[in-house]
Amino acid sequence: MAFANDETIVESYAGASLAMPRDYFELLKPRVMSLVVFTAIAGMLVAPGDINPFLAVIAIACIAIGGGASGALNMWYDSDIDARMSRTAKRPIPSGRVTRQEALSFGLVLSFLSIFVLGVLVNWLAAALLAFTIFFYVVVYTMYLKRSTPQNIVIGGLAGALPPMISWAAVTGEVSVESALLVAIIFMWTPPHFWALALFKAGDYGRVGVPMLPNVAGNRSTQNHILAYALLLAPLGVSPFFLGFAGPAYGAVAAVMGAAFVWFAFRCWQMPSDDQKMVQAKKLFGFSILYLFTLFGMLIIQALVLKFTGYAI
Repeated sequence: MAFANDETIVESYAGASLAMPRDYFELLKPRVMSLVVFTAIAGMLVAPGDINPFLAVIAIACIAIGGGASGALNMWYDSDIDARMSRTAKRPIPSGRVTRQEALSFGLVLSFLSIFVLGVLVNWLAAALLAFTIFFYVVVYTMYLKRSTPQNIVIGGLAGALPPMISWAAVTGEVSVESALLVAIIFMWTPPHFWALALFKAGDYGRVGVPMLPNVAGNRSTQNHILAYALLLAPLGVSPFFLGFAGPAYGAVAAVMGAAFVWFAFRCWQMPSDDQKMVQAKKLFGFSILYLFTLFGMLIIQALVLKFTGYAI
């Protein structure tokens, strides 16, 4: 793949913008935003109490826009390394469709609007949590952790884990053990998910000097870490059932999916050759997405069934 060179990027920054609406939408990292929205909806539906449907839509929209603003600011700051990585070279800034200044302004405006609207129309605790999430992702993770430590994903994963707590706070006006547990599931899921990606994209990260675990500690250490996190995540994923805010159907599905996650992690750990390992890492990466969507999807299903039928599943 041909990467955008530095001269092209500099020229695109200085010249007129070529941006189309879809380019600004791409700045929001829509695939990541879909995960943010999905987990936030689960947190909102599982939370005790009721919220006005209009305010519920406003809250989810603000969480989505705040998450998208974080993505735009991440792309603004990381545009130098994005241009040199195969996975990110076609993003709006490296490809010259959006200037850095436009991305910065876009991200800052959306950040302010999402926090302000959430605070005024819903409550200020949810707005404060959203503000913290944006700050943590952009400043703590993107500007510091990502380029300074191989534990970047471990610590930085907190930002992506907070949406269900924000939506829970939107409904209840408080945080709780249950909302913290939903955060913990995503937090523990993030490292093995991204380390699996890093195993087959290690060349990209090495090229730009980002200290992902495979580049710093090697593949075997990364595989060990992935398996350890999978073993911790599997029982954690079932724990909403044992705490009583998820039903037996959720517990059964979470147990099966957790066992499967451990199996995929074990297969990734087991493979001796690099070629085999990359295949298993890709399988684990794909399954990890299915795992998280399945768990939070079950939370959504059981909440809707209880609401409309009165029966717990």
